[in-house]
Amino acid sequence: MTNDLPAPGAQASEQTHHGLLWHRYVALGDSFTEGMSDHDPREDDAYLGWADRLAVDIAMQQEERGAKLEYANLAVRGRLLADVIGPQLDAALAMKPDLVSMVGGGNDIMRPSVNLDDLAAGIEDAVVRLKEAGSDVLLATLVNPAASKIMTRLRPRITWHLANLWGIAQRHDCYVLDLWSMPPLRDPRMWSVDRLHLSAEGHKRVAQQAAWTLGLPTTGEWLAHLPAQAAKPVRQRVAEDAEWARQYLAPWVERRIKGTSSGDGRLPKRPELTPVDLPTARSLMVDDEA
Repeated sequence: MTNDLPAPGAQASEQTHHGLLWHRYVALGDSFTEGMSDHDPREDDAYLGWADRLAVDIAMQQEERGAKLEYANLAVRGRLLADVIGPQLDAALAMKPDLVSMVGGGNDIMRPSVNLDDLAAGIEDAVVRLKEAGSDVLLATLVNPAASKIMTRLRPRITWHLANLWGIAQRHDCYVLDLWSMPPLRDPRMWSVDRLHLSAEGHKRVAQQAAWTLGLPTTGEWLAHLPAQAAKPVRQRVAEDAEWARQYLAPWVERRIKGTSSGDGRLPKRPELTPVDLPTARSLMVDDEA
């Protein structure tokens, strides 16, 4: 199915880059952009994710033009916005990228106390720095938590943050990856067993929407719903909820109490700009679809 939706920002991108796509893409963020839980088969405890998949899409378009894409991913799980718009942003600016995806603040919003307008001010300052340096900027909304009994309690905070984010994007001509209005992400099969990170299928869908947002050719498959699934028996759901609480919720609460993070001591998976290896990426995608 061909996607007939007009791609937002496509015309501006062509004008900015004289008919060429981006040459240096840097991804900033937390676990969402690191790629959890889209496992990379080449290494234990390593992930692909939507940003890696988007980089491949851009690189394939560049290949058709006889050009290449260099890509870095500085995102680390558990990071708060202060890291994303602090050390990560400083490192990105040093690489002189022409495209930066910057997605942060979700971990802050989950904290008991957060000033949402302060978060927005920090994001806007970071966007200004990137735009002044000549980078196009891709921001992202948070997902609509309507299907989650726990996360739906954060919906008022998330919608407030959403309004701030769209305002920033409008003022500074940013692309926005709109996850909030992506209904397929409300399907539990788009999420991993931890119920917090996207599954491989979820990351594929988000990468496709990101490609469309940037004006890249794509199909409309990312909008399609998965086939209907029979409801699980109540006893099975209760058992799964109990196992999830034991294996994932309890450790998360313990980290909050201790003031630790799942990303403590971790370094970015792709800290420097390197060319996207399309032969390897294509083989991974083939394995992915098998």
